[in-house]
Amino acid sequence: MKSTAVLGIVLAVLGVLALVYQGFNYTRQKAVIDVGPIHATADERERVSIPPLVGGLVLVAGVVLVLVGAKQKG
Repeated sequence: MKSTAVLGIVLAVLGVLALVYQGFNYTRQKAVIDVGPIHATADERERVSIPPLVGGLVLVAGVVLVLVGAKQKG
């Protein structure tokens, strides 16, 4: 399989995932108290949003790359 087609498949899958989930969550720890031997942390949940337009553009780019990779002579 051509590398262009493989890249296109990867982009198409990422585009579909971006459209379905529209972002992802992650947790990070933040130091609340740090006095001498006493340490306290708090977990903060953060969300990274991916606009649907970006997911759609990545999906279209992936499909185009798959078509271009399929038409290339090997």
